[in-house]
Amino acid sequence: MACPTDTIYGLLADAINKKAVKKVFEIKKRPKDKAIPVFVKDIKMAKRLAKIDKEQECFLKKAWPGKLTMILKIKARSGLARELLGKDKTVGLRVPDYKLINELLKKINKPLTGTSANISGKKASTKIRNIIKQFTGKKIQPDLIIDAGNLPKSRASTIIKLTKDKIKILRKGDYLKF
Repeated sequence: MACPTDTIYGLLADAINKKAVKKVFEIKKRPKDKAIPVFVKDIKMAKRLAKIDKEQECFLKKAWPGKLTMILKIKARSGLARELLGKDKTVGLRVPDYKLINELLKKINKPLTGTSANISGKKASTKIRNIIKQFTGKKIQPDLIIDAGNLPKSRASTIIKLTKDKIKILRKGDYLKF
């Protein structure tokens, strides 16, 4: 489904359901080797999916919820669809700050894909008109588009790779919490 988020419109699907994840890749026409971030409801859910030490947990408690995707080492038995993982056995996790997504995450108690609702290579958008236009007439499209109107102007989330020995900003977004 295409759905508003705290940044831009996103494509959401059950991140454990391989068929649903495959459809997200098909909708986006995204290369299979390019990972997709995952929304989680809280740090507890993140810790079920990724290896998070005490220092990282302390950082995440200050950083989330918000427009910040953290790249972390994946746990061996996370259950996430393989396509969501980076080549270096990492996963991008984010606790969004958006009531609709947060309620959905609580209700289903499963991680969701959290990628932009656009064809790969095309611009992500906060405007519902652009989202509908991108998918109209396409052979494979979202099962549902939730129209929340135009979202406030925003960029995609900031992406930070968080390893034991360093923090590296991979993409600058609108994250302003610190």
